[in-house]
Amino acid sequence: MVLATAATTEAQTVEISPFYGYRVGGSISQVTAGPVVDDDGGPSFGASVDVVYGPPADGLKFEALYSHEEARLKVRTSDFDPPSYVHAQVDQIMVGGTQDLTSDRARPFLSGLLGITRYAVPGDMEVRFAIGAGAGLKANLTRNLGLRLDARGYMTIVNLGGAGVCGGFGCAIAFNISPTYQADLTAGLIVAF
Repeated sequence: MVLATAATTEAQTVEISPFYGYRVGGSISQVTAGPVVDDDGGPSFGASVDVVYGPPADGLKFEALYSHEEARLKVRTSDFDPPSYVHAQVDQIMVGGTQDLTSDRARPFLSGLLGITRYAVPGDMEVRFAIGAGAGLKANLTRNLGLRLDARGYMTIVNLGGAGVCGGFGCAIAFNISPTYQADLTAGLIVAF
């Protein structure tokens, strides 16, 4: 009944968008003697929830996002050993905002997100800070249904360190950041109410 009586999708206050797509990237870091690499990409799926923030005509929305990938990681313990493969789960849990650039039936948008990336392999799990940015297109099909196409990039901070020293001529501070990058191309359905 809610779907039959609501106004147009642009005027709705909540959009729920389950999606499916493909994720690439993610050369991760060193473990013991060699690198861990996600070089083949894999399918991803999840959902986003957008809630209007401010006047609906402004196009600004609060967004919560969950995205999941089943990854196959290549681990090389030394230069002489053949690589072994480990199945891992990579999850992004993020919040931020989206900005619809028009109020037309087909609406391009930009998004910015902050959150965490969770890496899990059998017997171990790591959680790291992440930043996400994206662009896409939302297209209305009916009053309460639409399609959403997204291209998102994620930067996860795998290692972060710093050092400082002070002397007679002032202070010097140095930071060391080791990020990893992934890109996600997805398509989904919008249910608005």
